[in-house]
Amino acid sequence: MGAQGAEKSMDFKGSSRRMLGLLAPERTTLIGMFTLGALSVGCAVAGPKVLGKATDLIFEGWIGKQITNPQIRAQAENSHGKQSGLIRSLHFTPGQGIDFDKIGTVLLWVLLIYVASAVFGIVQGRLATRAINRTVNRLRGDVETKLSRLPLSYFDKQPRGEVLSRVTNDIDNIGQSMQQTMGQVVNSLLTIVGVLAMMFWISWILALIALVSVPLSVVVAARVGKRAQPQFVAQWKTTGQLNAHIEEMYTGHSLVKVFGRQKEAAQTFARENEALFASSFRAQFISGIIQPAMMFIGNLNYVAVAVVGGLRVASGALSIGDVQAFIQYSRQFSQPLTQVASMANLVQSGVASAERVFELLDAEEMSAEPAQPERPAELRGLVSFEDVSFRYDPAKPLIEDLSLKVEPGHTVAIVGPTGAGKTTLVNLLMRFYEVTGGRITLDGVDIGAMSREELRAGIGMVLQDTWLFGGTIADNIAYGATGATREAVVEAARAAHVDRFVRTLPEGYDTVIDDEGTGVSAGEKQLITIARAFLAQPSILVLDEATSSVDTRTEVLIQRAMARLRTGRTSFVIAHRLSTIRDADVILVMENGAIVEQGTHDQLIEAEGAYARLYQAQFAQALAEQD
Repeated sequence: MGAQGAEKSMDFKGSSRRMLGLLAPERTTLIGMFTLGALSVGCAVAGPKVLGKATDLIFEGWIGKQITNPQIRAQAENSHGKQSGLIRSLHFTPGQGIDFDKIGTVLLWVLLIYVASAVFGIVQGRLATRAINRTVNRLRGDVETKLSRLPLSYFDKQPRGEVLSRVTNDIDNIGQSMQQTMGQVVNSLLTIVGVLAMMFWISWILALIALVSVPLSVVVAARVGKRAQPQFVAQWKTTGQLNAHIEEMYTGHSLVKVFGRQKEAAQTFARENEALFASSFRAQFISGIIQPAMMFIGNLNYVAVAVVGGLRVASGALSIGDVQAFIQYSRQFSQPLTQVASMANLVQSGVASAERVFELLDAEEMSAEPAQPERPAELRGLVSFEDVSFRYDPAKPLIEDLSLKVEPGHTVAIVGPTGAGKTTLVNLLMRFYEVTGGRITLDGVDIGAMSREELRAGIGMVLQDTWLFGGTIADNIAYGATGATREAVVEAARAAHVDRFVRTLPEGYDTVIDDEGTGVSAGEKQLITIARAFLAQPSILVLDEATSSVDTRTEVLIQRAMARLRTGRTSFVIAHRLSTIRDADVILVMENGAIVEQGTHDQLIEAEGAYARLYQAQFAQALAEQD
């Protein structure tokens, strides 16, 4: 993935600003964090200068002990040599040694200064952690809210693993990047300002020498960072692709084994994993060059300061304590520059993840709900499709000018080949997709004028793909109705013939299953979802191949239960097994998005059209299977 790995950042500066904008609600906390950071850095910066005073006291005491004759000092003060200049700059009393009391006082002040710096730093770190965690928590909430407002078409176009990667990995990376950089960047910038002020105070000549390294450091960091950023974008893109592949292979691991595709799955994984390795390696290697380069520049700066500082001490222009403090400051000055530069990889990685999350947050949402939603005076289940048109792709029509009226309490079966538009019809009724022409009404009210929540509250749906969540069987059934009692759950379970197999389990209705439904068969999972629909007591039922995963005996039991449930309710049944819909009030045969036949089972058999051919084909297949 050499050329492919160099994905361009969409808008690094804009995404960086937007990422920082997430912290706006924490303004008060950030002000406190900056204030404490300034106090912590101020104390840390003052330390070397105060400590330099102790060095001067030691050196002056040692000189005073060596020079016992006051006349030597007087001669030095009247002389103009380099050694005389050094002696003139010192404050000592001939014959008097090191004053340990003064040194002890100075060291005590140094200790207090550094303790204060540490305390301020700890509190600052706590505030930074709180601000960042709150920000990430809000971001997760925004993403969760956004996901609920995205149309079904978004998830149809995005692999589930890719969406999960944005919601989990990318948000985690944003939080880690902020956590590891924000407080440190603030302290580094404050340290640079404070140390620079102290350096100019001690010696403007040495300060200018130290500043020579700054432009060079900036150029190095900018050049390397520009090359590293596209690699971080590629890294997180390939992470999403790898997660999508793993999720798909794990979800369908049985089919992968059945069809002997383990080798192909492993090859795809190896290819995606290699792409992730390559982009991650390049991103980390390129950005990792910054720190050693900055350290090299810092060492050159250190040597220059030490040499010039020694000459200044020899001439008496500076004290040894000041040079010691300045050398410490030069280290302190280069260290934050190195830290800021080395954090470039974290910042770039965080911004790359932020771009992916912002892309999700900026995705087109479902159409807005009406300001004053309408609702039927009485929900009876009268459904009308009036000249309905729909297309997934604007250039490819799927349903054109479809009209259909379903009376309350009637069962409508929809049959036809794959891709005929059967499930699409139901998705339009549920407003998972919006019609591109015509309208659909429920009891005379355009469903586009109703709120989605109000519309879907009256519709129960059982899909071919079962969905269960981690919890007890009772909890999974009770998901169909808020506040359902155990008695209501058991009654719905009996109606769906769930009760018969639940009673055989050791924990009964309190048996815990995971989101994969481990411990129950595919047919039993389907029965649980049907019981959930029973409990909801909807006005309209939608059954999309709801009995496809159950055995023949269970299918007969479900058909009887469905007959009771459908009494007084409008039902839409999508089926491939025509034996399950013989009792429907009307059967619609769809081909290429159009209704080509409609009528009862007997009427359509007599017509000897598309339905009759489908039925005879299935009947012949059943006989062949028996033979």
